[in-house]
Amino acid sequence: MAELENTPVSQTPAESDYIIEMLNITKIFPGIKANDNVTLQLRRGEIHALLGENGAGKSTLMSVLFGLYQPEEGCIKKNGEVVKINNPNDANALNIGMVHQHFKLVECFSVLDNIILGVEPNTAGFLQKDEARKKVVALSEKYGLQVDPDAIIEDISVGMQQRTEILKMLYRDNEILIFDEPTAVLTPQEIDELMHIMKNLAAEGKSILFISHKLAEIMAVADRCSVLRKGKYIGTVNTADVTVQELSSMMVGRPVQLEVNKEPAQPGEPVLEVEGVTVKSKTHKGNAVTNVSFQVRRGEIVCLAGIEGNGQTQFVYALTGLDNMSSGKITLCGEDISNSSIRARAKNMSHIPEDRHKHGLVLDYSLEQNMVLQRYWQKDFQHFGFIKFGEVRQYSDALIEKFDVRSGQGSLTPARAMSGGNQQKAIVAREMDKDHELLVAVQPTRGLDVGAIEYIHAEIVKERDAGKAVLLVSLELEEVMSLSDRILVMYEGEIVGEFDPKKVTVEELGLYMAGAKRDTPSAKEAKSDE
Repeated sequence: MAELENTPVSQTPAESDYIIEMLNITKIFPGIKANDNVTLQLRRGEIHALLGENGAGKSTLMSVLFGLYQPEEGCIKKNGEVVKINNPNDANALNIGMVHQHFKLVECFSVLDNIILGVEPNTAGFLQKDEARKKVVALSEKYGLQVDPDAIIEDISVGMQQRTEILKMLYRDNEILIFDEPTAVLTPQEIDELMHIMKNLAAEGKSILFISHKLAEIMAVADRCSVLRKGKYIGTVNTADVTVQELSSMMVGRPVQLEVNKEPAQPGEPVLEVEGVTVKSKTHKGNAVTNVSFQVRRGEIVCLAGIEGNGQTQFVYALTGLDNMSSGKITLCGEDISNSSIRARAKNMSHIPEDRHKHGLVLDYSLEQNMVLQRYWQKDFQHFGFIKFGEVRQYSDALIEKFDVRSGQGSLTPARAMSGGNQQKAIVAREMDKDHELLVAVQPTRGLDVGAIEYIHAEIVKERDAGKAVLLVSLELEEVMSLSDRILVMYEGEIVGEFDPKKVTVEELGLYMAGAKRDTPSAKEAKSDE
């Protein structure tokens, strides 16, 4: 890989071929040099991927381009001329748009209001929403990004919020589009659609910078790929000239095991028993979850798979105590927890939540405070109500080292200041280290690089092999197929099929996830007869 690591930025086409040049950018935060003399050049009409580990400086570099940060050194050129981007308004004036990894949406506003915010159409000072609505609907239909313009942001799924962010950028007619981890919360079908959209945008002459950890996506859609490692520029390659394994080695600096290695499961007695759980919907009159029943046994990984918005989120809320169920029974380790508090459930349950900001972290707390959020009252960390700060620091430092959580100031780093992937690693570290019999892992590798995914998958398999029960909720079909021992498909709030990952194809799973097929009671009987 030495020749790749020393690859020059490019072979220097005519300067006019570059629509954006970020030259020798250095950005420093307390305790860390996030970007260290990084150069990135974007050609007109190309899709240029930016690849790197969690905390490598990718989002920081894009935030510099979008005006959210000011670099200590370096300059930015557009069309060969030096430009100064002091804030996002300057970026928008230069036709630069950005879809952020963590959405910049006003939760109490509608989808339409968020899209037009800052560029509201008006006549003589009067807001003209009808024209804006027509443009938003036309864009959503053109690019396959269907949304309800009147839906309130806090009531819609994470995937729908992602679509809103993309439409917000398209609404402004931006010609330079920055996608920061755009597929992290999308279903496989939505990802395919987005890849198609990105290719169409590039064909229309738009230039795209695409941050992703998913190497298959980069290989499928990007023309070139630049790699960062620990804030430094490693090299730029044409994706047609490299393999997935070579890219992963460039990113991590070592060979990466891309397959999950695990022995056949040896399931024991049930740890989790779910009987007839029903949860009412908050967005319509029907149920979000209807009469769901299943078991998760010791020593097995059961995956709840499905397209986002089919009740998985609401079911997990009911299971973990974040929301109430209207009927049904949940038994954990032989104890009925249907009406138990979140803290009572947490005695035997660890939960890696879907939304790391809303339910996983207190963003303004330090990393060490977040590491003991569910344990600070235990005798290891308090004495007569007084926190043992030394023990908390020691525990946090150990988890940071074990799970390779990268942060500028170690345990003292505010959670808000960390990259999304390292926030996720902190949550995974806390939940896996906590005493539990059941691990509920919802999108556990969301936003993680291949090295971190390799580690987290290995840790989940260790949990299983140690006799723990694991309920995995994932939208990543590759993760579902490689990690699960049993797969339950949820569609419109119901379990419509149960599968052995060794005996089912991705195509068949996709049909069940889309509602085209389902196992009726008679079909199940026929299967058992066989």
